[in-house]
Amino acid sequence: MTEVVAQTAPRASFLTRDRIIKWAPLLVLVFLTLVFPFFEWLEDLQEGKQHLFLVDSRFFSIRNAARILIASTPALMVAIGVTFIILMGSIDLSMEGTVSVCAVIFAFAFISWGGTLASWAWLAIPLALVVGAVLGFINGLVHVRLKIPSFMASLAMGFVGTGFALLLTGGDRIRVEDEIFRSLLTVRWFNFPIMVYVALAMTLLAWFIQSRTTLGRNFYAVGGGEELAHASGLNVTRVRLMGFTLAGVFFAMGALLAVGRIGIAETATGNNFMFISITAVVVGGTALWGGIGGVWNTLVGVLIVNVINNGMVVIGLPSYAQDGVLGLLVIIAVVLSTDRKSVSFVK
Repeated sequence: MTEVVAQTAPRASFLTRDRIIKWAPLLVLVFLTLVFPFFEWLEDLQEGKQHLFLVDSRFFSIRNAARILIASTPALMVAIGVTFIILMGSIDLSMEGTVSVCAVIFAFAFISWGGTLASWAWLAIPLALVVGAVLGFINGLVHVRLKIPSFMASLAMGFVGTGFALLLTGGDRIRVEDEIFRSLLTVRWFNFPIMVYVALAMTLLAWFIQSRTTLGRNFYAVGGGEELAHASGLNVTRVRLMGFTLAGVFFAMGALLAVGRIGIAETATGNNFMFISITAVVVGGTALWGGIGGVWNTLVGVLIVNVINNGMVVIGLPSYAQDGVLGLLVIIAVVLSTDRKSVSFVK
Protein backbone atom coordinates (compact mmCIF):
# COMPACT_ATOMS: atom_id res chain seq x y z
CA MET A 1 0.00 0.00 0.00
CA THR A 2 1.59 3.25 -1.11
CA GLU A 3 1.57 6.24 1.10
CA VAL A 4 0.60 9.53 -0.49
CA VAL A 5 2.35 12.55 0.94
CA ALA A 6 0.54 15.83 0.37
CA GLN A 7 2.76 18.74 -0.42
CA THR A 8 1.54 22.18 0.38
CA ALA A 9 2.55 25.06 -1.84
CA PRO A 10 4.77 27.61 -0.13
CA ARG A 11 2.99 30.72 1.05
CA ALA A 12 3.53 33.77 -1.04
CA SER A 13 5.45 36.44 0.80
CA PHE A 14 3.43 39.56 1.63
CA LEU A 15 6.36 41.91 1.03
CA THR A 16 7.05 40.98 -2.56
CA ARG A 17 9.27 43.14 -4.75
CA ASP A 18 6.30 44.18 -6.93
CA ARG A 19 4.31 45.32 -3.90
CA ILE A 20 7.25 47.28 -2.54
CA ILE A 21 7.70 49.03 -5.89
CA LYS A 22 3.96 49.75 -6.15
CA TRP A 23 3.47 51.23 -2.68
CA ALA A 24 6.91 52.67 -1.89
CA PRO A 25 6.26 56.14 -3.40
CA LEU A 26 3.01 56.59 -1.47
CA LEU A 27 4.66 55.38 1.75
CA VAL A 28 7.53 57.83 1.17
CA LEU A 29 5.01 60.65 0.75
CA VAL A 30 3.23 59.71 4.00
CA PHE A 31 6.58 59.44 5.80
CA LEU A 32 7.64 62.90 4.59
CA THR A 33 4.38 64.52 5.73
CA LEU A 34 5.13 63.20 9.23
CA VAL A 35 8.89 63.62 9.45
CA PHE A 36 8.98 67.36 8.66
CA PRO A 37 6.47 68.25 11.42
CA PHE A 38 8.54 66.04 13.75
CA PHE A 39 11.74 67.99 13.01
CA GLU A 40 9.80 71.22 13.38
CA TRP A 41 8.50 70.04 16.77
CA LEU A 42 12.03 69.11 17.94
CA GLU A 43 13.37 72.49 16.83
CA ASP A 44 10.66 74.31 18.77
CA LEU A 45 11.38 72.22 21.88
CA GLN A 46 15.05 73.20 21.71
CA GLU A 47 14.02 76.86 21.55
CA GLY A 48 11.74 76.41 24.57
CA LYS A 49 8.51 76.61 22.57
CA GLN A 50 5.71 74.22 23.40
CA HIS A 51 3.25 72.99 20.80
CA LEU A 52 1.32 69.82 20.09
CA PHE A 53 2.81 67.57 17.43
CA LEU A 54 0.95 68.04 14.10
CA VAL A 55 -1.82 70.13 15.70
CA ASP A 56 0.22 73.36 15.89
CA SER A 57 2.65 72.52 13.09
CA ARG A 58 3.36 75.20 10.49
CA PHE A 59 4.11 72.49 7.92
CA PHE A 60 1.02 70.41 8.69
CA SER A 61 -1.50 73.19 8.04
CA ILE A 62 -4.10 74.03 5.39
CA ARG A 63 -2.22 77.17 4.43
CA ASN A 64 1.01 75.27 3.83
CA ALA A 65 -0.83 72.49 2.01
CA ALA A 66 -2.24 75.12 -0.36
CA ARG A 67 1.27 76.50 -0.83
CA ILE A 68 2.58 73.03 -1.76
CA LEU A 69 -0.26 72.40 -4.21
CA ILE A 70 0.17 75.81 -5.87
CA ALA A 71 3.83 75.02 -6.48
CA SER A 72 2.90 71.52 -7.71
CA THR A 73 0.27 72.33 -10.32
CA PRO A 74 2.43 73.59 -13.25
CA ALA A 75 5.03 70.88 -12.58
CA LEU A 76 2.29 68.23 -12.47
CA MET A 77 1.03 69.17 -15.93
CA VAL A 78 4.53 68.98 -17.39
CA ALA A 79 5.29 65.72 -15.56
CA ILE A 80 2.10 64.13 -16.88
CA GLY A 81 3.22 64.96 -20.42
CA VAL A 82 6.58 63.36 -19.69
CA THR A 83 4.79 60.30 -18.27
CA PHE A 84 3.12 59.51 -21.59
CA ILE A 85 6.52 59.62 -23.32
CA ILE A 86 8.28 57.47 -20.72
CA LEU A 87 5.45 54.91 -20.83
CA MET A 88 6.44 54.39 -24.48
CA GLY A 89 10.05 53.80 -23.46
CA SER A 90 11.23 57.16 -24.81
CA ILE A 91 12.31 60.36 -23.06
CA ASP A 92 11.31 63.99 -23.66
CA LEU A 93 13.65 66.78 -22.56
CA SER A 94 12.02 69.58 -24.58
CA MET A 95 9.68 70.77 -21.84
CA GLU A 96 11.60 73.89 -20.83
CA GLY A 97 11.64 75.30 -24.36
CA THR A 98 8.04 74.29 -25.04
CA VAL A 99 6.78 75.84 -21.79
CA SER A 100 8.62 79.10 -22.50
CA VAL A 101 7.33 79.38 -26.08
CA CYS A 102 3.73 78.58 -25.09
CA ALA A 103 3.84 81.04 -22.19
CA VAL A 104 5.24 83.87 -24.32
CA ILE A 105 2.88 83.32 -27.27
CA PHE A 106 -0.06 83.10 -24.88
CA ALA A 107 0.89 86.38 -23.19
CA PHE A 108 1.41 88.25 -26.48
CA ALA A 109 -1.89 86.97 -27.90
CA PHE A 110 -3.74 87.62 -24.65
CA ILE A 111 -2.65 91.26 -24.54
CA SER A 112 -3.17 91.81 -28.28
CA TRP A 113 -6.72 90.43 -28.21
CA GLY A 114 -8.04 92.55 -25.37
CA GLY A 115 -6.01 91.74 -22.25
CA THR A 116 -8.93 90.20 -20.37
CA LEU A 117 -10.86 86.94 -20.48
CA ALA A 118 -14.02 89.03 -20.81
CA SER A 119 -12.88 89.93 -24.35
CA TRP A 120 -11.50 87.89 -27.26
CA ALA A 121 -8.33 87.31 -25.25
CA TRP A 122 -9.72 83.96 -24.05
CA LEU A 123 -8.73 82.61 -27.50
CA ALA A 124 -5.11 82.84 -26.35
CA ILE A 125 -5.72 79.78 -24.16
CA PRO A 126 -6.60 77.32 -26.97
CA LEU A 127 -3.90 78.99 -29.08
CA ALA A 128 -1.27 78.11 -26.46
CA LEU A 129 -2.52 74.51 -26.35
CA VAL A 130 -2.33 74.26 -30.16
CA VAL A 131 1.21 75.70 -30.11
CA GLY A 132 2.18 73.06 -27.53
CA ALA A 133 0.66 70.31 -29.67
CA VAL A 134 2.50 71.54 -32.78
CA LEU A 135 5.83 71.72 -30.95
CA GLY A 136 5.26 68.23 -29.56
CA PHE A 137 4.39 66.89 -33.00
CA ILE A 138 7.55 68.42 -34.51
CA ASN A 139 9.56 66.96 -31.63
CA GLY A 140 8.13 63.50 -32.31
CA LEU A 141 8.60 63.90 -36.06
CA VAL A 142 12.31 64.68 -35.64
CA HIS A 143 12.62 61.61 -33.42
CA VAL A 144 10.77 59.01 -35.50
CA ARG A 145 11.40 60.24 -39.07
CA LEU A 146 15.05 61.12 -38.72
CA LYS A 147 15.58 58.15 -36.37
CA ILE A 148 17.35 60.28 -33.78
CA PRO A 149 17.27 58.99 -30.18
CA SER A 150 14.41 60.69 -28.35
CA PHE A 151 16.55 62.26 -25.64
CA MET A 152 18.82 63.93 -28.21
CA ALA A 153 15.98 65.05 -30.50
CA SER A 154 13.94 66.47 -27.62
CA LEU A 155 16.93 68.12 -25.93
CA ALA A 156 17.76 69.90 -29.20
CA MET A 157 14.13 70.97 -29.67
CA GLY A 158 14.15 72.30 -26.12
CA PHE A 159 17.12 74.53 -26.93
CA VAL A 160 15.39 75.67 -30.10
CA GLY A 161 12.27 76.53 -28.12
CA THR A 162 14.19 78.51 -25.51
CA GLY A 163 16.01 80.43 -28.23
CA PHE A 164 12.75 81.15 -30.06
CA ALA A 165 11.14 82.44 -26.85
CA LEU A 166 14.12 84.73 -26.30
CA LEU A 167 13.81 85.96 -29.89
CA LEU A 168 10.13 86.78 -29.35
CA THR A 169 10.60 88.62 -26.08
CA GLY A 170 14.03 90.16 -26.59
CA GLY A 171 14.69 89.27 -22.96
CA ASP A 172 11.70 91.28 -21.69
CA ARG A 173 8.92 90.14 -19.39
CA ILE A 174 5.29 90.21 -20.48
CA ARG A 175 2.87 90.89 -17.66
CA VAL A 176 -0.60 89.34 -17.62
CA GLU A 177 -2.56 91.38 -15.10
CA ASP A 178 -6.15 90.46 -15.95
CA GLU A 179 -8.00 89.90 -12.67
CA ILE A 180 -10.18 87.18 -14.18
CA PHE A 181 -7.20 85.17 -15.39
CA ARG A 182 -5.25 85.77 -12.18
CA SER A 183 -8.26 84.41 -10.26
CA LEU A 184 -6.67 81.02 -10.96
CA LEU A 185 -4.44 81.96 -8.03
CA THR A 186 -6.35 84.61 -6.12
CA VAL A 187 -9.80 82.99 -5.84
CA ARG A 188 -10.05 80.03 -3.47
CA TRP A 189 -12.60 77.29 -3.11
CA PHE A 190 -12.45 75.44 0.20
CA ASN A 191 -9.09 77.11 1.01
CA PHE A 192 -7.44 76.05 -2.26
CA PRO A 193 -6.95 78.17 -5.43
CA ILE A 194 -8.90 77.45 -8.61
CA MET A 195 -5.68 76.38 -10.37
CA VAL A 196 -5.48 73.35 -8.07
CA TYR A 197 -8.91 72.18 -9.26
CA VAL A 198 -7.95 72.85 -12.89
CA ALA A 199 -4.87 70.68 -12.44
CA LEU A 200 -6.99 67.96 -10.80
CA ALA A 201 -9.41 68.02 -13.75
CA MET A 202 -6.53 67.73 -16.22
CA THR A 203 -5.07 64.86 -14.18
CA LEU A 204 -8.37 63.00 -14.37
CA LEU A 205 -8.44 63.62 -18.13
CA ALA A 206 -4.90 62.25 -18.43
CA TRP A 207 -5.87 59.18 -16.38
CA PHE A 208 -8.87 58.63 -18.66
CA ILE A 209 -6.66 58.82 -21.76
CA GLN A 210 -4.12 56.48 -20.19
CA SER A 211 -6.49 53.80 -18.93
CA ARG A 212 -9.73 54.09 -20.92
CA THR A 213 -8.63 54.81 -24.49
CA THR A 214 -6.94 52.78 -27.20
CA LEU A 215 -4.18 55.38 -27.39
CA GLY A 216 -3.36 54.95 -23.72
CA ARG A 217 -3.22 51.18 -24.03
CA ASN A 218 -0.97 51.57 -27.07
CA PHE A 219 1.50 53.60 -24.98
CA TYR A 220 1.88 50.61 -22.68
CA ALA A 221 2.11 48.22 -25.63
CA VAL A 222 4.96 50.20 -27.23
CA GLY A 223 6.75 50.58 -23.91
CA GLY A 224 6.37 46.89 -23.16
CA GLY A 225 8.16 45.90 -26.37
CA GLU A 226 8.32 47.79 -29.64
CA GLU A 227 9.07 44.71 -31.76
CA LEU A 228 6.14 42.82 -30.27
CA ALA A 229 3.89 45.85 -30.87
CA HIS A 230 5.03 45.93 -34.51
CA ALA A 231 4.36 42.20 -34.86
CA SER A 232 0.82 42.64 -33.50
CA GLY A 233 0.04 45.17 -36.24
CA LEU A 234 0.40 48.36 -34.18
CA ASN A 235 1.55 51.47 -36.02
CA VAL A 236 4.32 52.39 -33.58
CA THR A 237 5.34 55.51 -35.50
CA ARG A 238 1.85 56.97 -35.28
CA VAL A 239 1.57 56.10 -31.59
CA ARG A 240 4.85 57.86 -30.84
CA LEU A 241 3.82 60.94 -32.81
CA MET A 242 0.50 61.11 -30.95
CA GLY A 243 2.29 60.63 -27.64
CA PHE A 244 4.69 63.51 -28.24
CA THR A 245 1.81 65.68 -29.47
CA LEU A 246 -0.23 64.92 -26.36
CA ALA A 247 2.79 65.66 -24.17
CA GLY A 248 3.09 69.06 -25.86
CA VAL A 249 -0.51 69.87 -24.93
CA PHE A 250 0.20 69.15 -21.26
CA PHE A 251 3.43 71.17 -21.43
CA ALA A 252 1.32 74.07 -22.71
CA MET A 253 -1.14 73.57 -19.87
CA GLY A 254 1.78 73.77 -17.46
CA ALA A 255 2.82 77.03 -19.13
CA LEU A 256 -0.66 78.52 -18.67
CA LEU A 257 -0.72 77.61 -14.98
CA ALA A 258 2.82 78.94 -14.52
CA VAL A 259 1.76 82.30 -16.00
CA GLY A 260 -1.40 82.24 -13.91
CA ARG A 261 0.69 81.65 -10.80
CA ILE A 262 3.18 84.50 -11.20
CA GLY A 263 1.41 86.77 -13.71
CA ILE A 264 4.49 86.96 -15.95
CA ALA A 265 5.58 85.23 -19.16
CA GLU A 266 9.25 85.25 -20.11
CA THR A 267 12.02 83.11 -21.54
CA ALA A 268 12.76 81.79 -18.05
CA THR A 269 9.20 80.55 -17.49
CA GLY A 270 10.26 77.02 -18.44
CA ASN A 271 13.39 76.98 -16.28
CA ASN A 272 13.87 73.99 -13.94
CA PHE A 273 10.90 72.03 -15.30
CA MET A 274 13.22 69.39 -16.75
CA PHE A 275 14.71 68.45 -13.39
CA ILE A 276 11.42 68.59 -11.49
CA SER A 277 9.34 66.65 -14.02
CA ILE A 278 11.83 63.85 -14.71
CA THR A 279 12.55 63.51 -10.99
CA ALA A 280 8.85 63.38 -10.15
CA VAL A 281 8.09 60.73 -12.78
CA VAL A 282 10.96 58.49 -11.67
CA VAL A 283 10.40 58.95 -7.92
CA GLY A 284 6.68 58.29 -8.47
CA GLY A 285 7.46 54.80 -9.75
CA THR A 286 7.14 55.03 -13.53
CA ALA A 287 9.85 52.84 -15.05
CA LEU A 288 12.31 54.58 -17.37
CA TRP A 289 12.29 51.67 -19.83
CA GLY A 290 8.52 52.02 -20.36
CA GLY A 291 5.34 50.05 -19.86
CA ILE A 292 5.13 50.46 -16.05
CA GLY A 293 3.59 53.30 -14.04
CA GLY A 294 1.17 56.03 -14.96
CA VAL A 295 -0.52 59.30 -14.11
CA TRP A 296 -1.24 58.58 -10.44
CA ASN A 297 2.39 57.58 -9.89
CA THR A 298 3.39 60.93 -11.32
CA LEU A 299 0.97 62.78 -9.04
CA VAL A 300 2.57 61.13 -6.01
CA GLY A 301 6.05 61.87 -7.39
CA VAL A 302 5.27 65.58 -7.89
CA LEU A 303 3.92 65.80 -4.35
CA ILE A 304 7.05 64.10 -2.98
CA VAL A 305 9.31 66.60 -4.76
CA ASN A 306 7.34 69.63 -3.59
CA VAL A 307 6.84 68.35 -0.04
CA ILE A 308 10.63 67.93 0.22
CA ASN A 309 11.25 71.43 -1.15
CA ASN A 310 8.65 72.99 1.13
CA GLY A 311 9.55 70.96 4.22
CA MET A 312 13.23 71.78 4.01
CA VAL A 313 12.42 75.47 3.78
CA VAL A 314 10.16 75.17 6.85
CA ILE A 315 12.91 73.50 8.93
CA GLY A 316 15.55 75.87 7.55
CA LEU A 317 17.74 73.65 5.38
CA PRO A 318 19.59 75.22 2.40
CA SER A 319 18.56 74.68 -1.23
CA TYR A 320 21.60 72.51 -2.08
CA ALA A 321 20.41 70.02 0.57
CA GLN A 322 17.05 69.83 -1.21
CA ASP A 323 18.70 68.97 -4.53
CA GLY A 324 20.91 66.39 -2.81
CA VAL A 325 17.94 64.64 -1.21
CA LEU A 326 16.01 64.62 -4.50
CA GLY A 327 19.02 63.18 -6.34
CA LEU A 328 19.34 60.45 -3.72
CA LEU A 329 15.63 59.64 -4.06
CA VAL A 330 16.00 59.28 -7.84
CA ILE A 331 18.86 56.78 -7.39
CA ILE A 332 16.86 54.80 -4.81
CA ALA A 333 13.76 54.79 -7.01
CA VAL A 334 15.70 53.52 -10.05
CA VAL A 335 17.44 50.84 -7.97
CA LEU A 336 14.13 49.62 -6.55
CA SER A 337 12.36 49.57 -9.91
CA THR A 338 15.15 47.97 -11.95
CA ASP A 339 15.50 44.21 -12.09
CA ARG A 340 19.26 44.03 -12.61
CA LYS A 341 19.11 40.28 -13.26
CA SER A 342 17.30 40.98 -16.52
CA VAL A 343 19.41 43.99 -17.48
CA SER A 344 22.63 42.92 -19.13
CA PHE A 345 23.85 46.37 -20.11
CA VAL A 346 23.15 49.81 -18.66
CA LYS A 347 23.13 52.55 -21.31
